[in-house]
Amino acid sequence: MAPEIIYSPAWWIPGGHLQTLWGKLFRRQVVAPTVLERWDTPDEDFVEVYRLQAARGVPRVLLLHGLEGTIRSHYAQGLLNEAARRGWGADLLIFRSCGSEPNLTRRFYHSGETTDAAFVLDRISREHPTSPLAIAGVSLGGNVLLKLLGERGTDLPPQLKAAAAISVPFDLSRSSRRINRGFSQFYQKFFLSSLRRKAQEKAERFPDLAPADRISGLRTLEDFDNLITGPLHGFLDAEDYYRKSSSLPWLERIRIDTLLLSAVDDPMLPPEVLDEVRHVARRNPNLHLEFAEKGGHAGFIAGSWPWRPFYYAEYRVGEFFAEQFDSASESRQPAKQETR
Repeated sequence: MAPEIIYSPAWWIPGGHLQTLWGKLFRRQVVAPTVLERWDTPDEDFVEVYRLQAARGVPRVLLLHGLEGTIRSHYAQGLLNEAARRGWGADLLIFRSCGSEPNLTRRFYHSGETTDAAFVLDRISREHPTSPLAIAGVSLGGNVLLKLLGERGTDLPPQLKAAAAISVPFDLSRSSRRINRGFSQFYQKFFLSSLRRKAQEKAERFPDLAPADRISGLRTLEDFDNLITGPLHGFLDAEDYYRKSSSLPWLERIRIDTLLLSAVDDPMLPPEVLDEVRHVARRNPNLHLEFAEKGGHAGFIAGSWPWRPFYYAEYRVGEFFAEQFDSASESRQPAKQETR
């Protein structure tokens, strides 16, 4: 596939909502050949990691999924298959409560929780000391990724060469308000149904979590964050959680080359937030912005005909990582001596 491909949104998928829904409803793809591993965490819990094996020394990519994502998420499979196509290894971290069985502790995952991602990244770097590494996150996973990079600055594994974040909410408060309006409420209902069920199951094991009738009465994601996410993870309320967990304030501190791929018509984020990201990027040359007018939320579907769609986001992430891997490899080459 030619590396000079330029994104042009598919004419047959008009609007951000259809771009957002297409992958989940209509995409069919080969399941990536991963192996599931369960890793014990320092707090006596565990995370699940789906691993795409590859030869030692070749690049590896760590992937972080979005809200209520799983190994079956279309974008997760797309990114795993893109890594396989390029001969790379890959590791998909499944956030706590999103895996094949409930986690052991009271806590869930959330948009600002970076310790599990850091734990997995550091372990992969130790397991593969000669492999160039990159990390990609989608939606909530992208917010976790950017906050992690900002928190750690230059304190990162030396093999980590690049990062990419797709359709990041950036500002959780404004994203929460946006998803509570118009057709975007459809996504909210989908997410909330899954989150309510998990909270009810967890409340059976931890009765002090929240009363069952209050969990069943939740109607918005902000309600859920006020009742569950905030108090459970040490925040005062939803707004305190949004303020302290948004990735926007951390962008200036990122010190590795990072691709930010978003669309202005993302139905889960007000477009003015992207203007603020642009403002920050002018002061941080490590941020590489690609903000398309059309693409929806984690959509970015191109192609001339419906029966031949082209999924640009995973391709672009692969190209960006390949560029950074190549640059790092060239910088390690010894300088040629001048011949006389």
